[in-house]
Amino acid sequence: MAAREADAEGKVTITEIARQAGVSVPTVSRVVNGRSDVSPQTRARVEDLLRRHGYRKRPAAPGTRAALLDLVFNDLDSPWAVEIIRGVEEVAHAAGVGTVVSAIHGRSGDAREWMRNLRARASDGVILVTSALEPMLHEELRILGVPLVVVDPAGSPALDAPTIGAANWSGGMAATEHLLSLGHRRIGLIAGPPRLLCSRARLDGYRAALEGAGVAMDTSLVVPGDFRPESGFTACNTLLDLPEPPTAVFAASDQMALGAIEALRRRGLRVPQDMSVVGFDDLPEVRWSAPPLTTIRQPLADMGKLAVRTVLRLTREEQPDSPRVELGTDLVIRASTMPPGQV
Repeated sequence: MAAREADAEGKVTITEIARQAGVSVPTVSRVVNGRSDVSPQTRARVEDLLRRHGYRKRPAAPGTRAALLDLVFNDLDSPWAVEIIRGVEEVAHAAGVGTVVSAIHGRSGDAREWMRNLRARASDGVILVTSALEPMLHEELRILGVPLVVVDPAGSPALDAPTIGAANWSGGMAATEHLLSLGHRRIGLIAGPPRLLCSRARLDGYRAALEGAGVAMDTSLVVPGDFRPESGFTACNTLLDLPEPPTAVFAASDQMALGAIEALRRRGLRVPQDMSVVGFDDLPEVRWSAPPLTTIRQPLADMGKLAVRTVLRLTREEQPDSPRVELGTDLVIRASTMPPGQV
């Protein structure tokens, strides 16, 4: 028997069974472990091969989980990530599936270490959040037969991976239209990282709203940020130092909006009397900011829930209803916006 077909003891491996059955390694693992989430036809084909090869399941180590999902972020230092995790955990727990949370920090070495760990723990599926894998690692997932779902893709998503996101363009447009409806015409934008699709979509929504209102876009009013409070603080100071500062600011994340509010506070300026501020995300803490923040509600927990449901469908070799899903965003008006010039 060839080396790829047997382990060191000459026994057939799950990988070889999967190859002969034309299914993924996790599917064979589910049959071996007696899981019910496999179609009858596939189960019969795999069980026949297991019998023919005399495969015997190895004893499981104490505490081993029968089903695992890997949830992978670029970073974990944001309440935004916590909301995604909350949604993932709710659905995964109800399905009896364990979740392993990792951060790869955009570094090749971290991603490769994560892949080694994933192979060792034989995860059933991967949910990748606002991150991008090297093509080689993505191909390795494909070869291993591990399903992948991408949440809020960082760049152009892989054609064979379902994606789940939010309506970022319409959210950016709604935030800007709200400020325009109040009478603001000089509206600053604290934008997200341009490498991210969501950032570019929110910028495009901002631009479309201005054009729709007949307001010329002033590029000096667009300042980049990185979604963190510090960048919102710095960007707002840049806008305030302009010869003609804006009367309102749309920050492409709630955390940047909170940074902008702090910059205004330190200059003795009031929100919204001196400048209106709108965020994006609707994180729990912005309801308690001073003042409570007007923002675009992004269904972060729902995105996590749908990601789990989608990847579990893929593990059962079922196709999702749609390979590209965008969940709706909503404007939530609170006390951080008002017409310009009012006291």
